[in-house]
Amino acid sequence: MKCLTFFLMLPESVKIRSKKRSNKKGSPTNSNVPPVCYEIITLKTKKKKMAAEIFPTKKPTSTTTVQNYHQQNLNNNNAIPATNWQGLYPTIRERNAVMFNNDLMADVHFVVGPPGGTQRLPGHRYVLAVGSSVFLAMFYGELAEDKDEIRIPDVEPAAFLAMLKYIYCDEIDLGADTVLATLYAAKKYIVPHLARACVNFLETSLSAKNACVLLSQSCLFEEPDLTQRCWEVIDAQAELALKSEGFCDIDSQTLESILRRETLNAKEIVVFEAALNWAEVECQRQEMTVTIDNKRKVLGKAVYLIRIPTMALDDFANGAAQSGVLTLNETNDIFLWYTAAKKPDLEFVSKPRKGLVPQRCHRFQSCAYRSNQWRYRGRCDSIQFAVDKRVFIAGFGLYGSSCGSAEYSAKIELKRQGVILGTNLSKYFSDGSSNTFPVWFEYPVQIEPDTFYTASVVLDGNELSYFGQEGMTEVQSGKVTFQFQCSSDSTNGTGVQGGQIPELIFYA
Repeated sequence: MKCLTFFLMLPESVKIRSKKRSNKKGSPTNSNVPPVCYEIITLKTKKKKMAAEIFPTKKPTSTTTVQNYHQQNLNNNNAIPATNWQGLYPTIRERNAVMFNNDLMADVHFVVGPPGGTQRLPGHRYVLAVGSSVFLAMFYGELAEDKDEIRIPDVEPAAFLAMLKYIYCDEIDLGADTVLATLYAAKKYIVPHLARACVNFLETSLSAKNACVLLSQSCLFEEPDLTQRCWEVIDAQAELALKSEGFCDIDSQTLESILRRETLNAKEIVVFEAALNWAEVECQRQEMTVTIDNKRKVLGKAVYLIRIPTMALDDFANGAAQSGVLTLNETNDIFLWYTAAKKPDLEFVSKPRKGLVPQRCHRFQSCAYRSNQWRYRGRCDSIQFAVDKRVFIAGFGLYGSSCGSAEYSAKIELKRQGVILGTNLSKYFSDGSSNTFPVWFEYPVQIEPDTFYTASVVLDGNELSYFGQEGMTEVQSGKVTFQFQCSSDSTNGTGVQGGQIPELIFYA
C-alpha cells in the first residue's frame, strides 16, 4: 500500500500555537512531547453577518405565526412543543418573543392579582432584568430575591401581562379597560416607554365621559401633561363631565379641586346636582345609608365650594332650596342674599365663576347686501374646516336679515366623516345689521387636529340676507390655525370664497 503525504501551506494570516502540558510544579514538560491540541488563530477577520442578513428573503415563519404563538401563550401558558423551534425564527427579537408567558426555561413565577383573582405567570429573570431596573435590582441586586414565586397583589393580571408583552416582544397592546392598570404597572416597575405610550393612549381617548376619573389618576401618577389635558376637557365640556358616571367615581380631593375651579364652564345648578350624585355614591362606598343627612356629611366643607348664591333665583328656589341638603338658616340667608339690600354673610362662595371666554374665527374679509342678496330657501349651507390644535366648537356666528329686523330658525350641525357629533335647533333675532349672531350647540364639541369636519346650517326666515365675501382658505385665530375647504353637503352656494357660516365660535 502506498502512503501519500500531504503538506498544508498555511497563509501568513494564520499561525499555529501549541498548548503545553504542565507538571505538578507548573514547569513546562519535555519539548519532545507532542502538543495536546492546536488552535488556529485568525489574525485578519472579516465583518460577521447576522443570520437575517445572510438569508434576508427566507423567513420560515410569518407575522401571523408569531402572533398565534403570542395568543397561545396568553391563553394557555404552553411551552413550544416543536424541537429546534429556534430555527423557525430568523431574528433574536422573534425568538425572544416566543418566551413571552411561556413556562419553557422559566426560572421565576409571579402570582399576580388580589386574593380570589390571582393568575400565575412565568418569567425569565434575565429578560425581565434587561427590561426593567426594578427587576434588575430584584433578581441581581444586593437584596436580590431568592424566591421562585413572587406575589404581586396590587397589579391586575391583564396589566402585568401587557407589561411582560412589551418587555419580551417589544409590542404595546393597550385597551380602554386595562390602560390605567397598565400605566400603574409601568410606573411601579419603571418601564418609561410603556408608561408614555399609556399616557398617549389616554390623551387620545380622553373625553368628557372619562375626564374626571383620568384627572384623579393623572394626579396619582404624577403626569402633568395628562392633568392639563383633563382640565381642558372638564373646563370646556363641564356639564357633560359633571353629568357623567365617571364623576361619581372620583375621590373627595379631586371633587374639591373641581368645585374650586374658576374656569368651569357650567351652570351652578348643574354643579350642585353633580355634587349630590357624587355624595349618594360616596355613601354607598362608605356603607352608609343614603339619606339627606349622610349626603351632607360626606360632602363636608366641600358643599361651601358650590357657588349657590350665583344660581338663577328659579334654579335655587326649585332646586337647591328644596333639596334638604341646606340647613334652614342657610336657605333663609341665601334668599335674603337674593332680595335684601343688606346682604348677610355667607360661608358659600358668592362670586360667579369666570368660565371660559369664547373665541371667534372669522373666515370672510367683507360682507355684502346691496346686490345678489342671499336667499336661504330652506337649503343647506355648509363648509369644511380643520385645525392644528385640539379645540371645542361651541357654536356658529351667522348673518341675519339685510332688509330690517327678522327672526330666524337655525338648525346647526357638526359632522366628521358623515357622523353627527353635535346638532341643535334654535332661534335667533337679527336686528338688520351686518353683525353676526351666535347660535350655540347644547354642549361644546371636541375637535381633534389635522382632521376635516363639516359645519352645516339650514336657516328658515327672511330670505334676503347678508353674505360673506373674500373668503380665506387659512385663518389664524389666537394660537389656532383654521383651514377651510368646500363641502359637498352645501346645496345653497356657500363655499370658501363666499356665503354663510362666517364664524366658528370655539374654546381653546
